[in-house]
Amino acid sequence: MGNLLCCVEVEESTVAMRERFGKFDGVMEPGCHFVPWFLGLQARGPLSLRLRQLEIRCPTKTKDNVYVTIVTCVQYRALADKASHAFYTLINTRSQIQAHVFDVLRTSIPKLALEEVFDKKKEIAEALEEEVAEAMAPYGYEVMDMVLVAQYLDTVREIAAASASGCSAAAAVPFLPHGPAAARDAVAQIRDGLLQAVQPPAAAAAASVAAVGLPLPLPVASVCEGITEEQ
Repeated sequence: MGNLLCCVEVEESTVAMRERFGKFDGVMEPGCHFVPWFLGLQARGPLSLRLRQLEIRCPTKTKDNVYVTIVTCVQYRALADKASHAFYTLINTRSQIQAHVFDVLRTSIPKLALEEVFDKKKEIAEALEEEVAEAMAPYGYEVMDMVLVAQYLDTVREIAAASASGCSAAAAVPFLPHGPAAARDAVAQIRDGLLQAVQPPAAAAAASVAAVGLPLPLPVASVCEGITEEQ
């Protein structure tokens, strides 16, 4: 948004607020606007109307005491007809959305067992989208879409299914923390679980890890090979 000789340029897909002596006076659409400062007018903004995406990682626990990290992708945008609400009401939109997502997930996920979380991913996402959309509407924001990313959920599911016949829950299902080291931590826990339960289901668990693309450390690979030879 430029300002030259009391002329303000508002770019495409954005809007700006016009204020007179500090009070809201109107919304300026994309284009060139005359905003004479000597009459007490000034431009504030801009506010983007483009679609934005926010990725939220929420660590929580299921009904059967399994820790999982739910990764949620939220697509949202400011509404043009409620631009003043979106601009003046919230300071940090992303934090507000994240707070609502955390509240819903940490209320609903502990009521479900691990398998129910996998089977009801779509229903959870739809309920979450409805709750967050209703909460953000008064602030002038629209939630366009919400998806639960299945990367972590499917990994845990395969390991749990492969190890259900012999391994304990602690050895079969890793705790998946949020952060760059999540994959490395998961591999370390899987390795420890295999070393604690050296039996045929452990080899199946290692195969599940390899199938989803996680690197298998050399010591774990050696243990699995030994198990296969004994069979």
